[in-house]
Amino acid sequence: MPMKHRFLAVLFDMDGVLVDSEAFIAEAAVAMFAERHGVVVRGEDFLPFVGMGEDRYLGGVAEKYAVVLDMPWDKERTYALYAEVIHGRMKELPGAVGFVRECRRLGLKTSVATSADRGKMEANLRELGLAETEFDAVVTGLDISRKKPFPDIYLEAARRLAVAPVDCLVVEDALSGVEAAKAAGCACLGLTSSFGEAELRAAGADAIACDLAHAPSLDDPQFGKRRRS
Repeated sequence: MPMKHRFLAVLFDMDGVLVDSEAFIAEAAVAMFAERHGVVVRGEDFLPFVGMGEDRYLGGVAEKYAVVLDMPWDKERTYALYAEVIHGRMKELPGAVGFVRECRRLGLKTSVATSADRGKMEANLRELGLAETEFDAVVTGLDISRKKPFPDIYLEAARRLAVAPVDCLVVEDALSGVEAAKAAGCACLGLTSSFGEAELRAAGADAIACDLAHAPSLDDPQFGKRRRS
């Protein structure tokens, strides 16, 4: 993989970047609404809330259907259903595991920075066969109060890695995540696993790829000239 040391760290969103979990979490959430509230919702109802953390992911759909959630129990039940749904079915997105390990081999610091809670992240890594220790830092939605599109999660990941945000590349698939990366001062590679190229560009993505198997070099001019404030 022809990667150069333009950046000092790579910050990975999880859903839509390392794994394609959106259909699975939507399946689990649909089942939870039916089981616990007797309400039939649709998988596509959750799309506007992708990348915003499970509280908003479930809460946004609950508002649409005038459902009063029983938190945290509804979320915990959704995670339990999710773990059942993904077992033996979830696969890495093309190139994901290899890209993470290549970054590590080249001496780049790495972090998972996901708006999901720790339980979902752990289930995903387990299915991928990636140990949490293969990352220099892990930040979940439980570690921050303001979720994407606020920059907090990427600022916290950079802080934990002791790397300036300007020296970080964020890999994202969600529009709110791209906005968060740019607001943090990071460069951003947008993957078209959830949204199209035009939408990702409009949100501020510096470069676009279909997946990490086709990611541009970290020294690609698409990322533009980095500037320190």
